[in-house]
Amino acid sequence: MFALLILLSLAVLRLVSAVPPSGCAPNVAHLPQPSDLPIINTLPDPFTFRLSNRRVNSRADWECRREELKVLVQQYLYGFYPDHSRERVHARREGNQLTISVSVDGKSTSFPANISFPPATAFSNAGLGHPGGRVPVVIATGPLAPVNATPFLESGVAVAEFDVNHIANDSWTRIGAFWDLYGDRDIGVMTAWAWAEHRIIDAIEQVVPEVDTSRIGVVGCSRYGKTALAAAIFDERIKLALPLSSGAEGIGPWRYYYESQGAAEKIENITSNYGYWSDTTLWKFDNVTGNSTRVPFDAHELVALVAPRAILWDEGQEDWWTNPEGSLSVVFGAAKVIFNWLGVGDNVGVHVRHPPDDMHCGLSAYPAVQPFVRKVFFGTPTSVNFSDISPFPPHPEAYPWATSLPKE
Repeated sequence: MFALLILLSLAVLRLVSAVPPSGCAPNVAHLPQPSDLPIINTLPDPFTFRLSNRRVNSRADWECRREELKVLVQQYLYGFYPDHSRERVHARREGNQLTISVSVDGKSTSFPANISFPPATAFSNAGLGHPGGRVPVVIATGPLAPVNATPFLESGVAVAEFDVNHIANDSWTRIGAFWDLYGDRDIGVMTAWAWAEHRIIDAIEQVVPEVDTSRIGVVGCSRYGKTALAAAIFDERIKLALPLSSGAEGIGPWRYYYESQGAAEKIENITSNYGYWSDTTLWKFDNVTGNSTRVPFDAHELVALVAPRAILWDEGQEDWWTNPEGSLSVVFGAAKVIFNWLGVGDNVGVHVRHPPDDMHCGLSAYPAVQPFVRKVFFGTPTSVNFSDISPFPPHPEAYPWATSLPKE
């Protein structure tokens, strides 16, 4: 009932300014209602424009397709990202504590973050050269599933952290810095939390000269993994995304569930219990024939929006609620096809946590992903196979379009 009241009370404003000023982007006012979208039972073809059935035939076409896709994910999942060009950001630093102030259209707010730096020994231990140089940074989200910062610091990577409750309560209640500015917008808290990660990047650019802002990553687990993916989609300053155990709305596919040993998170589970994570348009898929098979994209296309930048996700082998077989056997296989076509196949990877740490948000994920982190940030070669999805089998039947790719 409370969710319905929110839906009725929202001034459903769509930020047309968030849509790229190009003939490629569809007109937001003319986008179909969920009930008018076609049922697509396999993973949608990323190389076919969703609203016209026009086929991608070149890299230029892909950039156009990417713009269409970015509009679709905002319309039907995230809500439209605020126009950052209208915002003014000012950062203040005291030691390793940051205060980020943002103002827009006569409103203002602020929130805190902190940053930790790697010890000098991390550089010698990892063979990364002189410790006096600027360092990469990953931005970590908490507090419900806190990130283990130590493996990053030992790899020579700084870690910036913030509490999402300062930004947007993890609830239906619209309290926090983001809602101070955008409380009348139909936007999910995943987007709000991602927005905060971007404002932390602004602050680092202003007052943290120790960080090399060409090497920025985002990391989070569970709902914060969903957020890390959203953050990478909407800010291309992010070079590496690490969405861990993210499930549906993250790396989990909408169309394929493997539940022989445990139930997986579905669209109706999210919209009924955590509908505030997304915009209200996503809720409408609950009540139409075909349900999530009408969503005009799937997780492989969310991953594709990060390309050509790097992304790796970690799944627990028995974390059934997050649908690990779907994320690994279906989404990774499809995403790898896209990244390979773009010539950046090495920029997408996965890691599977096996027993005994094979459940939700296992802490062994953080040291396990470090070889990929060091490869992306420092160019350090690795022999780790980040394409290994065992014990799960591949499911190429989920993406039949992979046998008929564009030439270029």
